[in-house]
Amino acid sequence: MKVMIPSPLLSYTKDREVEAEGRTLAELFADLDRKYPGIRFRMIDEQGGLRPHMRVFVNLDQARDLSRALTPRDEVHVIQALSGG
Repeated sequence: MKVMIPSPLLSYTKDREVEAEGRTLAELFADLDRKYPGIRFRMIDEQGGLRPHMRVFVNLDQARDLSRALTPRDEVHVIQALSGG
């Protein structure tokens, strides 16, 4: 399926749009990490949840749980929120 990568993570993929597989978001992120080592750690914390500054949308619906089911036709957008003061 198509995965859109945010600009801060392009150092891993070199492309804004990549292909990955998985029946769930957790499997999708594991596949991305196999293809682009280290990228998962930038999105997923040590407890296995999305980092607070990351947002994931599946077909324009925000996904909050990594157990979210996926189909091969889904489009996943990974968004990195801006923060600061």
